[in-house]
Amino acid sequence: MVKNYEISEAMTIKLDNRLPEMPKFAEGIRRAPNRGFTLTPDQAEVALKNALRYIPEELHEKLAPEFMEELVTRGRIYGYRFRPEGRIYGKPIDEYKGNCIEGKAFQVMIDNNLDFEVALYPYELVTYGETGQVCQNWMQYRLIMKYLEVMTDHQTLVVESGHPLGLFHSKPTDPRVIITNALMVGMFDNQKDWHYAMQMGVANYGQMTAGGWMYIGPQGIVHGTFNTILNAGRKKLGIGPDEDLRGYLFVTSGLGGMSGAQPKAAEIANGVGIVAEVDYSRIETRLNQGWISRVSSDLQEVFSIAEDYLKKKDKISIAYHGNIVDLLEYAVNNDIKIHLLSDQTSCHAAYDGGYCPQGLTFDERTRMLKEDREQFCKLVDKSLRHHFQLIRKLVNKGTYFFDYGNSFMKAVYDAGAKEIAKNGVDEKDGFIFPSYVEDIMGPELFDYGYGPFRWVCLSGKHEDLIKTDHAAMECIDPTRRAQDRDNWVWIRDAEKNKLVVGTQARILYQDAWGRTKIALKFNEMVRKGEIGPVMLGRDHHDVSGTDSPFRETSNIKDGSNIMADMAVQCFAGNAARGMSLVALHNGGGVGIGKAINGGFGLVLDGSERIDEIIKNAMLWDVMGGVARRSWARNENSITTSIEYNKSQEGKDHITLPFISDDDLIRDTVKKFLG
Repeated sequence: MVKNYEISEAMTIKLDNRLPEMPKFAEGIRRAPNRGFTLTPDQAEVALKNALRYIPEELHEKLAPEFMEELVTRGRIYGYRFRPEGRIYGKPIDEYKGNCIEGKAFQVMIDNNLDFEVALYPYELVTYGETGQVCQNWMQYRLIMKYLEVMTDHQTLVVESGHPLGLFHSKPTDPRVIITNALMVGMFDNQKDWHYAMQMGVANYGQMTAGGWMYIGPQGIVHGTFNTILNAGRKKLGIGPDEDLRGYLFVTSGLGGMSGAQPKAAEIANGVGIVAEVDYSRIETRLNQGWISRVSSDLQEVFSIAEDYLKKKDKISIAYHGNIVDLLEYAVNNDIKIHLLSDQTSCHAAYDGGYCPQGLTFDERTRMLKEDREQFCKLVDKSLRHHFQLIRKLVNKGTYFFDYGNSFMKAVYDAGAKEIAKNGVDEKDGFIFPSYVEDIMGPELFDYGYGPFRWVCLSGKHEDLIKTDHAAMECIDPTRRAQDRDNWVWIRDAEKNKLVVGTQARILYQDAWGRTKIALKFNEMVRKGEIGPVMLGRDHHDVSGTDSPFRETSNIKDGSNIMADMAVQCFAGNAARGMSLVALHNGGGVGIGKAINGGFGLVLDGSERIDEIIKNAMLWDVMGGVARRSWARNENSITTSIEYNKSQEGKDHITLPFISDDDLIRDTVKKFLG
């Protein structure tokens, strides 16, 4: 059998054979709960071998019991010893080592994802979404950073579920990094088998912008939430295109698992927002950021403050330290009018701590997760069913409830409330309440091609961010559509709203042409030396990168909502067109087996080569999704595709659907089926 010294001699990029000192853990930093240990002794042996294969043999005797203790007590091997000492954050790009600009840029992004101010559980490498990790363990982190330091523009780093497979020869026009996360084989693509795979150290739930290294803090979801509640107001509350949410109440829950964006979005929309959260540390984070105006654990006080500001038609955000189910029960019992209602807890991971059952404190939830997971799951189911019944009562009184894409309605269905399904049998026809994409974001934004375009000023200079804000604003015609006006106002006020958490980043909803125009402008500014290099990317919550029947593709009604062709094609197409980074993930914000996400990152270095990639890839990245939505007969996507075919004559061409007569279809089906 091959010897370890032979293996070591065959690698120039590897972990050192010196044992790092155990890093100190800073007080007051949120820690991931015990994920649960369910492996057999034989499986545990394999899991331990899997972790030790990153480590030189001479350190195994010391680390084997250390890793085993982590596995048994945390449900994962994190390799805490290999976490670098001190603060991790996205430093200016020039402070990183590297043989190409992309290698250094990706290091900025990875470190930003693990910033104490950004990450949900930074010591466990969880950026957001309860389980969305940069990679599985700190050995992978160290090894990935080593690879990025030496990578040239003739190499591509392949990362499979957090594991750096290696560097492979490629061309400067090819992607520098290709990432996949948790791509479970269909038969095993479920929560139980994923949990097993995570314990074994062979799967990583990347959550796209966590495992795809493109998270920009909660600002990303602020814009999406702002757009959602503003358009909900227009469609459901009768407010005008130039009006906002003055005098209206938005209630939701979750201040850190999925985002923590809601109070900020409510205030930007000039409404009154109440957000319930059981974990006070998450409330404290948003309070310190200035994203929450008031905090109370007294429901009478919470609603009294809200009522006062509603009467004044003034804006305020209030955090309720307590359970959302208690809050809704209070609203029902006291006949309180709630205009807009949602949920932004991590319900895609309801049984892993993403949802706290009514009657448990946050500490009790954490303890029960560790000590009695079976009973915890029963309490989750009971609470979800009651939660659902309270929502039904409020909806019957005129509340507009929408699922914010956190798999809340699917979690309710899985909890045993089959009546939430439209057909009362299964989930294939959707649920009785709309997803925010189904009702709002899909027809009003995604079908036109508008989605969460993002950029990071890699210099770390705030002045660069301000310059890009102004440049982006100049690229938008606010008179074209109401959506353009909203986005123009958003970027105009971005600095005033103090949205930055972590590195100098921005999000701006734009369509295919807007993204292309802005990207070319930024690259020109880099070329002229007006700003430093810029990293472009987007969220999975977008037009084309994600197949997710309960969220991103919930307004696809031709039966193809259960297909994942679009996400894979988006990923492959972006790779073929030379994006700097491409990523493909299972799960997204709705959970394992419920979505496939394709994403990208593009480093703007000012070169004409990047100009060509922008022109080829940016339109594809958006219009591939518009085309799929058009083929599903979504009206706004059809008109957008018609315009695109006319503008791209001789270059691109989208297949358009012919529309059949509804009466003809009904009569034909009736004739044969009765």
